[in-house]
Amino acid sequence: MTTRRKFLKGGAAASVLAAAPAIVRGQNLNSRLQLAAIGSDGKGLSDIKAMSTHDEQQYVAYCDIDLNRTLNVKQLSPETPIYQDFREMFAEMGDKIDAVTVSTPDHMHAYCSISAMKLGKHVYCQKPLTHNIWEAREVAKMAKAKGLITRMGNQIHSHQFYRTAVQLVQSGHIGKIVQVHSWVGTPGHCRSGHISRPKHTDPVPETLDWDKWLGVAPVRPYVGERCYAPWGWRDWQDFGGGAIGDFGCHILDPVYTALNITGPSDDYIAEHSGMNDEVWPAQTTYSFTVPGTEYTAVERLKITWYNGGVMPSIKGSHLPEREALPSSGSMLIGEGGTLVVPHVAAPLVYFEGKEASTEYEMADDRDHYHGWIDGCLSGKQPSDDFEYGARLTETILLGNIAVRYPKTKLQWDAAGMRFTNNDDANRWISREYREGWDLKALIG
Repeated sequence: MTTRRKFLKGGAAASVLAAAPAIVRGQNLNSRLQLAAIGSDGKGLSDIKAMSTHDEQQYVAYCDIDLNRTLNVKQLSPETPIYQDFREMFAEMGDKIDAVTVSTPDHMHAYCSISAMKLGKHVYCQKPLTHNIWEAREVAKMAKAKGLITRMGNQIHSHQFYRTAVQLVQSGHIGKIVQVHSWVGTPGHCRSGHISRPKHTDPVPETLDWDKWLGVAPVRPYVGERCYAPWGWRDWQDFGGGAIGDFGCHILDPVYTALNITGPSDDYIAEHSGMNDEVWPAQTTYSFTVPGTEYTAVERLKITWYNGGVMPSIKGSHLPEREALPSSGSMLIGEGGTLVVPHVAAPLVYFEGKEASTEYEMADDRDHYHGWIDGCLSGKQPSDDFEYGARLTETILLGNIAVRYPKTKLQWDAAGMRFTNNDDANRWISREYREGWDLKALIG
């Protein structure tokens, strides 16, 4: 038998995980899907609550780096065991867990997801799927190799507003698409309030395991809860992806789904308001191209992303002059009309110079969380598995690499997973992993 202490050491953990068989759901004492949560407050708590409305599930373990952030789940289910280290949870509860929800900061998505999948667990992971491109490829590869039911937490993918936008495009309502603009009003750094690393340090709360929160990332001192944990981490390049990391998988989702974009993106070029080596720019614009599909009128479709208050022009669209765009969303310009897809609001259809129209049939609304659980129970994969999630995540991560080389076109070779015209940019495809958290050693 492998002891818990041995399991928690990097090399031993990797060997145990690699050798572990998939857990068969029929081994459970009841017919419910046995769930465990990695991340139990904030978005983790909302994920848990949403999953818990399904009649055929049961959470059997909760985990959070900060035990103070497990108080709410204790109220939900007082008898369910609580862990501070998900590796310990797997060591003790592995044979009682069928599937895992991962709701951590971005930098730990891949490590947690791959750890679970190596044990044969189905995984629902929050967006973006990973923190770097190599991780995205490896997560998708692992899910496919294990034959697991996976889903990324871009829950609006299943919402009737986004599903309606997909329906409108694919029905030819505005003709074939010639250009796309997507944007979010949120700036790159908005939560921590910092533009560089603080010079002071603060005492680590007794309930927080700061070393485990850092996980794969380089060591740095703890500074107050509004700087890194539990708030503010999205601003920092070591942990999050800024505005595009927060919203890109949401807002670009109906674009990728409607146009059935499966080919690789390339030719990234970016501009921004200024950045350093610590936080993401407040304002960013970048564009890239993807292969045309049956729903586009061009062989290479240009998509442009904006954040931090930078907005696209309506020139060249079918919108009336001086028409206001929503604060966040996408604009798909077609040959016969323009579709504006606000972020979580009903789509707006424009024909040359006319007022917005909502005269269309609304798609049905689906439950993103229940869809994943249903898939785990039936063995049928929902529409947006980790292969799709990895492709969409790679798109936004490439944008964040382009931001580091403003006004320089980066040519991406997807098959070779490298930039062909800027070797320095290739260092951002992966990262150096901290001792004890080496993802490459875990994968083996």
